[in-house]
Amino acid sequence: MDHVLLLEDIPEIRMWLKTLIQQVFPQAKVVECARVQDAVAQVNQQRFELALLDLGLPDGSGVTVVAALRDKQPEAQSVIVTIHDDDEHLFPALQAGAFGYLLKEQARELLVEQLQRISQGEPPLSPSIARKVIAHFAGQRRPAASSTAIPEVQLTERESEVLLRVAKGFTLPEIGVQLGLSRHTIADYVKQIYRKLNVSSRAEAALEAQRLGLFGRN
Repeated sequence: MDHVLLLEDIPEIRMWLKTLIQQVFPQAKVVECARVQDAVAQVNQQRFELALLDLGLPDGSGVTVVAALRDKQPEAQSVIVTIHDDDEHLFPALQAGAFGYLLKEQARELLVEQLQRISQGEPPLSPSIARKVIAHFAGQRRPAASSTAIPEVQLTERESEVLLRVAKGFTLPEIGVQLGLSRHTIADYVKQIYRKLNVSSRAEAALEAQRLGLFGRN
């Protein structure tokens, strides 16, 4: 990561998050903002690979910046870092295009570990958030087949095994250990699965796993 956008209005927390970013991405140039309008202005002026964004700012929500990055810099990865763990904050952020969602209350070591996963292509999700996303999608039910039903996607048995574990929140190395495969092999499976399902996030993958009935498997 060469350029990282940091949006946080409390100076002490902003400095704390900056040190985390620099620990994980030592070469990164961190652009600090305390207001949504300033962060959006930065998005319009320069390119970012990563953005760490708070939600409750004096002039609005970090979701606005997520949407701006999605529209202007779709290759950038937006990660929410907040105290809010409720559905009213979580799902609008994910729907706007957030790549990850972390809670500030986590231990520093866990936050560092989550940020390190970004380089592996894994969405950083606090454990409680991952469980909430899975529970939300697992509880949804799609209508029975009709004339407008979505065509069934054919996954191999191995792809189904990988998808189920991705949907349950396991990391790529953890899935590799469970299935006796290397992390790189699992990463290739994940890319292939995402391409087949036409999804781009763990949350969307979880929904597809539920639709395909994978959660009923042992």
